[in-house]
Amino acid sequence: MADTTLMSIPGQVDPVPVARDITPREDGRVDLIGLPKADIAALFKGAGLDKRQARLRAKQVFHWLYHRGVTEFEAMSDIAKTMRPWLTERFVIGRPDVVEAQHSTDGTRKWLLRTADGHEFEMVFIPDADRGTLCVSSQVGCTLNCTFCHTGTMRLVRNLTPGEIVGQVMLARDALGEWPKGKMDFAEVEDEAEYTADGRLLTNIVMMGMGEPLYNFDNVRDALRLVMDGDGLALSKRRITLSTSGVVPAMERCGEEIGVNLAVSLHAVTKEIRDEIVPINRKYGLEELLQACADYPGASNARRITFEYVMLKDKNDSDDHARELVRLLKQYKLPAKVNLIPFNPWPGANYECSTPERIRTFSNIVFEGGISAPVRTPRGRDIDAACGQLKTAAEKKSRAQLDREAAVAAQAG
Repeated sequence: MADTTLMSIPGQVDPVPVARDITPREDGRVDLIGLPKADIAALFKGAGLDKRQARLRAKQVFHWLYHRGVTEFEAMSDIAKTMRPWLTERFVIGRPDVVEAQHSTDGTRKWLLRTADGHEFEMVFIPDADRGTLCVSSQVGCTLNCTFCHTGTMRLVRNLTPGEIVGQVMLARDALGEWPKGKMDFAEVEDEAEYTADGRLLTNIVMMGMGEPLYNFDNVRDALRLVMDGDGLALSKRRITLSTSGVVPAMERCGEEIGVNLAVSLHAVTKEIRDEIVPINRKYGLEELLQACADYPGASNARRITFEYVMLKDKNDSDDHARELVRLLKQYKLPAKVNLIPFNPWPGANYECSTPERIRTFSNIVFEGGISAPVRTPRGRDIDAACGQLKTAAEKKSRAQLDREAAVAAQAG
């Protein structure tokens, strides 16, 4: 049973961005995943190594963690055998626990994961011919209450730590069997690590899983810095996209401190409709959001901002809506592309997906306005891994199913 309490939520408009405490490990060991090299060195120094030894050992361990993907100190062959038990006694190399792994008929893979203190969240891997994209979660649950999104019907439990965020990337590499080959010849002085990544399947990361990344800004930033670190997972910032529903005050910080591509969950072009389906619009309105996009550091025609637009029948999919979308993006002179997303139904949803003909017409109007507007092909629908469908298996179970499981457990007892 999870023992981290639910986060209090004052309402749809003003979600709480403050992280609750994480339950410490019972064995008292410190998880090194999610820590930068300097922090690892400081831990080693605090545990008794002199400064020079702490720096060297931190560099060795960091390389083994992020270039080789090892999960046990015993596998670190260039570290003295006598020192490996010392590390094992004090530290741990964490991964989220895999509760369930599912494979879609279209190749999409979804994992239900569990934190060390018992909370569940999901991640999804989407393979394509020329890329493989990992959809990473930033929170357990979500506060935003977007009415078309299944994840938005969950309570927010807590933010994920940097280790739990970067751990998703590492777990995906474990599952795909593609840790880079590395060169393990450490000198006594600092030098650049070398590695090659041949035929990598995981090429892109999108912060589009459970949660609002900008309401967990510090942890997401620290995790992505490890992902982008040339001595870490070494994925280019141009291959990472962070999606926000419009947390305007954090958008400029995102561009300056993280520098990844930006995607904005727009989904409507009028205040009335966006207030309904993306309630954060009541706090940060369309004009404020679009101005923040115009001011986003690093945005250019070469690095366009992606606007996500879920197609909801008779709600936001008219010709007038398409023309207003073009007008708004041009008014703010945004280097933009629009991803049109067919609505992925889930039990209890109050919306239907626009017809294929309506989506095509909408797309054509936006294209004719000079803005790219491809229609996203739904992926992983059969395992509830498509856009807007992520919600943990524990929350999906019906009352009848829970009663049956309780009865079986009682009989077994």
